[in-house]
Amino acid sequence: MSDRLVVFICVENACRSLMAEAMFNADPPPGWRATSAGTVPSPAPNPRTRPMLAEIGLALPDHPPRLLTKELMDHADLRVTMGCLDDDSCPAHLKGLELRDWSLRDPARLDDAGFREVRDDLRQRVDRLRLEISLHDRRPGPAPGAPS
Repeated sequence: MSDRLVVFICVENACRSLMAEAMFNADPPPGWRATSAGTVPSPAPNPRTRPMLAEIGLALPDHPPRLLTKELMDHADLRVTMGCLDDDSCPAHLKGLELRDWSLRDPARLDDAGFREVRDDLRQRVDRLRLEISLHDRRPGPAPGAPS
């Protein structure tokens, strides 16, 4: 049986979604894993993403920013956007799927203190998501966020 999948989505897959992937996979609920992608991926992670993750003892995921594909969306058990639904680059089909939007500011546009605030907020949200999944997986039924 393969792991259930959380996909963290943002525009560039250079900051928020990469950090969320690293945070989730640092201690995933049993049978779960995370990945991330962007609607218009950057050529490389934001230069501050790696050191900001290192400050909290985490490593950057081992893949470059990548494109969100229909196949990835179709295989996801849970989809979490970082606030990119209002961006012009957000594909219409994404807006029609069941997902959660965390509406986080883009840290790339912030100073280091602001970047850390977004990172720390993201860490709390990922912790709550892992707890929710762990509690939900003890009960029968679809995954959190999955169609009923």
